[in-house]
Amino acid sequence: MSFSRRRLLGATLAGAAASVIVGATAELAVPTAAMAQSTKTPAEALQALMDGNQRFIDRKLTFYEEDLAILQQNTAEKQEPFASVLSCADSRVPVELIFDQSIGHVFVNRVAGNIATSEIIASIEYGAAVLGTKVIVVLGHGNCGAVQATIDGKAVPGQISSLYRYIRPAINEAGADLKAATAANAKIQAQLLRESSPVLAGLVKDGKLSVVAAFFDVESGKVTLL
Repeated sequence: MSFSRRRLLGATLAGAAASVIVGATAELAVPTAAMAQSTKTPAEALQALMDGNQRFIDRKLTFYEEDLAILQQNTAEKQEPFASVLSCADSRVPVELIFDQSIGHVFVNRVAGNIATSEIIASIEYGAAVLGTKVIVVLGHGNCGAVQATIDGKAVPGQISSLYRYIRPAINEAGADLKAATAANAKIQAQLLRESSPVLAGLVKDGKLSVVAAFFDVESGKVTLL
């Protein structure tokens, strides 16, 4: 997989800057003892998501069986999500629902095209370094409008085109096939998270975190790891 050295360097610097900001905030706001409360390993966290997705496919969801009032009470003062998901903002991708998870389980970051901007990286760093998430899933999905718009390259209103520069490396790699480009984009964004953030890279190196790319089929409901 390849994309420009300039873009990677830019993302690296952005991630590093975000790391400093998030690190400083975490140090001020969160006691060390409150960090990394999840007891799952990265592999167990990923398996919990995939098991939940299978329940979603089978229409055997369990999240609604939990007492929401108790969950709200238990998470009012703190949160201990075991997983983080970088998802597209598309309304057809309800993250907690497709992984059969409830309040406090998943730290969700959503933006059109599931792109790793400096702000998104900062948020995900907070989830991993402070809240203790064990796995990060970058989730592309079928019929993604942001990827299709980047492929088309047509004039669009407002600031929508600002998304294109983050997604274009996937088009350069996979071409105009929407599904292939969407999968390539998810993998590229996952690679950026692993390599451009010193915070995340350190956790991955120490075996405390895994970062994976995945594709959600909006028709079948199935999540496939890439």
